[in-house]
Amino acid sequence: MLDIKDLHVNYGKSRVINGIDLTINEGEKLVIMGRNGVGKTTLLKSMMGVLTPESGTISFLDKDVTKLPAHSRSLMGMAYVPQGREIIPDYTVEENLDLGGYAHTKDLAGQKAKILDLFPALEEHMKRKGGVLSGGQQQQLAIGRALMSNPKMLILDEPTEGIQPNVVAEIAHILNRVRNEMGVTIVVVEQNYRFCRKVADRFIMMQKGKIVASGMKEDMSDDLVQKYLSV
Repeated sequence: MLDIKDLHVNYGKSRVINGIDLTINEGEKLVIMGRNGVGKTTLLKSMMGVLTPESGTISFLDKDVTKLPAHSRSLMGMAYVPQGREIIPDYTVEENLDLGGYAHTKDLAGQKAKILDLFPALEEHMKRKGGVLSGGQQQQLAIGRALMSNPKMLILDEPTEGIQPNVVAEIAHILNRVRNEMGVTIVVVEQNYRFCRKVADRFIMMQKGKIVASGMKEDMSDDLVQKYLSV
């Protein structure tokens, strides 16, 4: 579904991604793990078109998208939930959801009904401003807003950051539903390995801008977690 070949990404003169090759298959749930500063977010932003690679190629649905801007990739079926959620705090919950769907569907009401089935806790807050919601509710809103575009691939950056444990478990359950019921491919950057074990089909570990370990969920051993996640 998405193929990355020999990807190199710089911030100014600093090399952040150092020759990554990665294939993400349709319908799978991939988690990308590693300590802070190893290039995980940079990799996601490159996938989404927020950052332009120094070299290498990215293809999505068999089309070269390496130089396509983020909005074009969104129209092709990618959706991105950035770290920190980035909802619009002065917009209501409903307005935030509508914003995610405007360019993708004429049936905003129908799409919202699907999202509220996944996130019933949002329904009672539809007329409240997003900025007054709890962190967990804002994260659910951010995911819901991304799903309003009816994506083929959902990309999430640190979705459990600052979220209380019961909501973390709920988000894991919802992401599994999104894949199983909607057929959406899921890509998650995350350091919470317990969450990763609940969500992942497959994982990669990153260090210094490279993939240093990978495998299926069953291969996510305590030794690997200790080696590449502990500080």
